[in-house]
Amino acid sequence: MKKLSILAVAFAAIAFAACGNKTANNTESADSVVKSFEQEQIEASIKMHVDSLASEVGKLKQLPFLQADNEGSFKLTKEEKQVKPDYLLDPSVAENATTLAEKYRIMAALEVDKNIAKLYEMSIDDYEKALTKLGADINDPSFKVLENTSPAETPQVLYDSMNENSRINYFWQIAAASLIEQIYCASKNSDKFLAAFDDDAAANTTFRVVLILDALNRLAEYDPDIKPVAEALATLDTLNATTVAELKSQLAEAKEQIDAARKAITK
Repeated sequence: MKKLSILAVAFAAIAFAACGNKTANNTESADSVVKSFEQEQIEASIKMHVDSLASEVGKLKQLPFLQADNEGSFKLTKEEKQVKPDYLLDPSVAENATTLAEKYRIMAALEVDKNIAKLYEMSIDDYEKALTKLGADINDPSFKVLENTSPAETPQVLYDSMNENSRINYFWQIAAASLIEQIYCASKNSDKFLAAFDDDAAANTTFRVVLILDALNRLAEYDPDIKPVAEALATLDTLNATTVAELKSQLAEAKEQIDAARKAITK
């Protein structure tokens, strides 16, 4: 977001007061100062709110089938590993990403799919190559913090780093794309993937939709690239499960919306 320094606002306000209300130009200048100050306050309020949302997201655990080493909670049998998933994105989709926003979103989705491919003991070489190229294209210094960060700490640490580098809008694009891809994959094999869930994990999954959508909607006014992502995630706001049974049922009922949302963020 553009920031107008408090010093600049104060100087302009003092200058206006010294001149008095003599001309139409002075009046317009005063209006401009007031509007700039009000806009700054609005943006500061939004920033404070999305900071709070990021903190809440950081407290939520990853979906059980994607947790580091699965913490012993999710394993595929030898027989299950033989039936490879046909719903994962082909790493070549990275070549279709042209804008910076698209590259961030595709990177997030491919990272999810790479981890699922690992569960099935599939080759991840092409995923690694695609992710490496996307990382080079994006060239975001914020990603350096991920080198020595545990998965549990990643959301908040990454947010703080992207905040420092003035890229928090892209953080929310990453968060949305990753969540949509996770929900999409879970819906394709709910019997197996949701078996590792408890009711808290189910509730956390749908609460993520609420938190991320809130941030996207607040930032969309300032970033046109976020609007289509917000619209895609908004179609999943019917997911409000508090139990595993409810989540499984809702994923089945929202199949078309989930498919459409995934297509929208990976095209």
